[in-house]
Amino acid sequence: MKTRDITVEVSKDAPVACNAVEIVERKGTGHPDYICDAVADRISVELSREYIRRFGRVLHHNIDKGLLVAGAVSKRWGGGRVISPMELIIGDRATFKYNGLKVPVADIAVTAAKGWFKENLPRVNVEKDINFNVALAPGSTELSGIFARKGKTLGANDTSAAVGYAPFTATEKTVFETERFLNSPAFKLRFPETGEDVKVMGVRRGSELDVTIACPLNCRLVKDEQDYFRRKKMVHAALTDFLSDTPFKRVSLGINTLDKKGVGINGVYMTMLGTSAEDADSGEVGRGNRVNGVISLNRPMGTEAAAGKNPVSHVGKIYTVLAHRMAAELFIRLGNAAEVYVWLLSRVGAPIDKPHRIYVKIIPLKGFNSVTAKKSAAVIIDEFMQGINAFTAELARGEYPVC
Repeated sequence: MKTRDITVEVSKDAPVACNAVEIVERKGTGHPDYICDAVADRISVELSREYIRRFGRVLHHNIDKGLLVAGAVSKRWGGGRVISPMELIIGDRATFKYNGLKVPVADIAVTAAKGWFKENLPRVNVEKDINFNVALAPGSTELSGIFARKGKTLGANDTSAAVGYAPFTATEKTVFETERFLNSPAFKLRFPETGEDVKVMGVRRGSELDVTIACPLNCRLVKDEQDYFRRKKMVHAALTDFLSDTPFKRVSLGINTLDKKGVGINGVYMTMLGTSAEDADSGEVGRGNRVNGVISLNRPMGTEAAAGKNPVSHVGKIYTVLAHRMAAELFIRLGNAAEVYVWLLSRVGAPIDKPHRIYVKIIPLKGFNSVTAKKSAAVIIDEFMQGINAFTAELARGEYPVC
């Protein structure tokens, strides 16, 4: 079997977990940037499904230029009202007509967006609290033409690079799981006053971890300032208990650290709809988590916004997700590795199963066999590339989260 041109390096670099300082962030379900990523990708999945239903294939689209413009609300103890709604601008390109048949792209986009809000931000009334502005247009002839070319796999629609890595460090795992805990159904049943706009920032220094969390409380469920700080203390206690089961020597925790007693409702972090986009912070596709769910500043990161890109030719999505999956598989199957990194570089027009360059970096543990590993890595990478069409079909069905 002839393998692809792959560079495999066994590096003497120290693993990230050995760095003196490690910084990791995760933006949660209600964060405006997370919303933009999640909604954009939901629209891409629904469009892909409709294209396949009508034409038997995914057609050209990229829904990766979205913007959530903050609205305005008036909050008070025990209630509040929306003054002006949020606005979600859905951009970039899509196929509106194919083989003489029209596709209701705008309707599909708005329906998908409304569905996501109903499922994930139940306090948002999609008919009153948010306006949907569809700013999609047909794609260029050249890029749309990629989908008409013959061949088992489509050509890449961009020259782009992506990188993935495995495994998570303890810091990355803790930050990720902390947000998931705060936004879990069980936690919301216990603390229904907590909003979905959770942000977790973890800073590890040596064996100690410092965690800063932003988590608003719902003004409709808090009767006064004293009640706010009482509820916040209970949330703090629950999180302290959750974080006690970690490998760190010590964990320090701060929640809503801008809060100030004695200032009333203006001195606390409150929400009415569950997201700061209601009145404070706008969001944009590509500014949220990387496709593995965290923003890890000690790791190499690509610049592509994977969310919303089409799943069959846009390597900014395909390679970004694939690189992490490759790294995870290599880490498991090679053995005796501390960390594995995979870089994939495309060249526009070249088949997506033939990257322009593949670079694998392995940080070994004791007993690592470099010669065997390099041969095995080439075989594993080749397996992934041979299965690229099945992988893009899974992407089109939304089987891999991108935020």
